[in-house]
Amino acid sequence: MNYSRQIVLDTETTGLEPREGHRIIEIGCVEIINRRLTGNNYHQYLQPDREIDAGAAEVHGITDKDLEDKPRFGDVVSTFMDYIRGAELIIHNAPFDVGFLNHELKRVDQRLGTIDEHCGVIDTLVMARKAHPGKKNNLDALCGRYGINNSHRDLHGALLDAEILADLYLVMTGGQITLSLGNEATEAGGSVKIERITGQRPSLKVIRASSEELALHQKKLDEITNKSGSCLWSAAESASEDSGSSITGR
Repeated sequence: MNYSRQIVLDTETTGLEPREGHRIIEIGCVEIINRRLTGNNYHQYLQPDREIDAGAAEVHGITDKDLEDKPRFGDVVSTFMDYIRGAELIIHNAPFDVGFLNHELKRVDQRLGTIDEHCGVIDTLVMARKAHPGKKNNLDALCGRYGINNSHRDLHGALLDAEILADLYLVMTGGQITLSLGNEATEAGGSVKIERITGQRPSLKVIRASSEELALHQKKLDEITNKSGSCLWSAAESASEDSGSSITGR
């Protein structure tokens, strides 16, 4: 299925394993429609009703105190599911985030089903490993490889990582980029500033040659043939006409 609407998604959690009671504490989503960032993003901190592991806190910097007044997943599940439903989720290491989301859905109501019943899923880690076998393919490594500036990323954060992954996904899948080569060409640290051109390419106007132009064109080919005895361009046109196509338009 081709999805016009894609959601780049990332989560932060209290630990690594939902089967051990770990929970989601932050969800960040970036919306892409027809390869354009819309700005219609989703961001939510969550109260997990358990302590955050020290190792996890070192990664994302979120503390138990930060979450004391935040809603629980069950409080926001309807809004969240309405936001992602029917979209294609783009996730780096999708089994991790999808596993946690499915765990949260099951805790709220088993009738909610699983994420893949509501959305498609693309794992950009799988994409990166196929494109760059044997190399590091975490977000930092990929940013360096594709020239994405992530110097503002000291700690992991769900929305920040989703924004970075959106940049990476568009570049990895053929998104156009332009380099700013003026006074702002480099950021702190000397990296090149990259801006994506997210708009769709305009349709090219086809202008057909007039009958007068075609006549002049043929006259020139005849002159070349008379002087040299043959004309490669005439041969190419003949072959093109035999195959049912035309090269006279421009």
